Amino acid sequence: MANTYTQLYTHIVFAVKGRANLISSKWKENLYQYISGIISNKNQKMMIVNGMPDHLHLLIGLKPDCNVSDLVRDIKANSSKWINDNKWVIGRFEWQNGFGAFSVSQSQVKTIINYIANQEIHHREVSFKNEYISFLKEYQIDFKPEYIFDDVGAAPTELN
Repeated sequence: MANTYTQLYTHIVFAVKGRANLISSKWKENLYQYISGIISNKNQKMMIVNGMPDHLHLLIGLKPDCNVSDLVRDIKANSSKWINDNKWVIGRFEWQNGFGAFSVSQSQVKTIINYIANQEIHHREVSFKNEYISFLKEYQIDFKPEYIFDDVGAAPTELN
């Protein structure tokens, strides 16, 4: 649409089903590139993606016609299929249901990029569950703790 100017940034967080530690350092960069391609093909702008073996963080610049739920659904569906097609885990890889999406102001973009880039350092002190709950509280999102995470249970294991 002519004369429409926007600057919309969203920090998206989602976990491996059961919070299993399945994202291997051996192929995580390939996964990040694959997810970046999905976002680019959806005409959105990947700012950064990084995570831990059990979850991912993405900062995405969104166009105003983007439906965040549809975008995350496509990222999760396509990337899980890609992981399974590459047989990088024993069993079936799945993302956990749901996600967090948090708006980011222009003044906070560099801070969030740095935060996402330094996930490994951050998680030496803070668990993913505590991190996620702190986001929900910081953004004043009503939630019920019993619905935040699927129980950690029998899950596939990393292959190699």
